[in-house]
Amino acid sequence: MRSRFSWRIGVCFGLLVALGSWWFASPVTGEEPLTPVIVELFTSQGCSSCPPADDLLRSLERNQPVNGALIIPLSEHVDYWNRLGWRDPFSSRRFSDRQRTYAESLGTTNIYTPMMVVDGGVAFVGSRPITAREAVVAARKTPKATLTLEAKVSADRASVTVQGVVTELPDASQQPDVWVAITEGHLTTEVTRGENASRTLTHTGVVRSLDWIGTLTDPANDLYQVEGRIQLRSAWRREHLRLVMFLQDPTSGRIVGAAQLPIG
Repeated sequence: MRSRFSWRIGVCFGLLVALGSWWFASPVTGEEPLTPVIVELFTSQGCSSCPPADDLLRSLERNQPVNGALIIPLSEHVDYWNRLGWRDPFSSRRFSDRQRTYAESLGTTNIYTPMMVVDGGVAFVGSRPITAREAVVAARKTPKATLTLEAKVSADRASVTVQGVVTELPDASQQPDVWVAITEGHLTTEVTRGENASRTLTHTGVVRSLDWIGTLTDPANDLYQVEGRIQLRSAWRREHLRLVMFLQDPTSGRIVGAAQLPIG
């Protein structure tokens, strides 16, 4: 059900008109574009089993080990470890809720960290590199929509407006929901308490915000157009920010299209 996936963080519709703004467009990747694959990692700085999974996510992003695939990392820090000695500064209840929704849609009662979910269709212990690679290989072969993005940062750099054009949407029983994540890489924390006390942890693709901006409506000339505006916070380092848009089946949770842009 859409409501299970739909938390909203002050998202607005429409274009933002502001002097001094500029556009970022989806980069051209060559004659045969890569197939985006969303890899979500549910993790916590309070969990001693999570750093190897965090390292694996960084390795997947850096090395891109599957030919023809573009791995897009989403590191979602859950909040249920916070009561055990260390409060993860990137944690949020919304990510814990999203993990529970995945458990329901995937037919399992197990909630654990680190948990990796590939394209919303398969979940496993997030520190298993062979399993992760196999899941990305399988996801790459699944039919995906083509999603082209443009993004415009406001003159005061307090928000970003995104427009997406969707074509070649795979057949489905329901129109997919459209989500936009703002992620930040190269984040490092010195942990002083809890299971990872005295360790320095590094993360990539940390989800700073996750917004539902609507459901695809009837297309015009086989084209779907979506747009929304996302707030940016001054504490986020612009040079390490990315905007990720993805299309997700509201019932199964499967991701049927994705794209990303640097914000910079």
